[in-house]
Amino acid sequence: MAKKGNRIIITLECTECRTNPDKRSAGVSRYTSTKNRRTTTNRLELNKFCPHCNKHTVHKEIK
Repeated sequence: MAKKGNRIIITLECTECRTNPDKRSAGVSRYTSTKNRRTTTNRLELNKFCPHCNKHTVHKEIK
């Protein structure tokens, strides 16, 4: 049974892996996190480490 409330699980995906075809290895870096749907209505953008790019990049929330 799922929890009821305002917190939802979101997926963060690397923006550089998705747009750059000449990257070091195949794949896209993805992280999961939670956010409060009432206080944060727009999509999140966080700096996270991408093992495919081997550096810190912007990860955006995807559906």
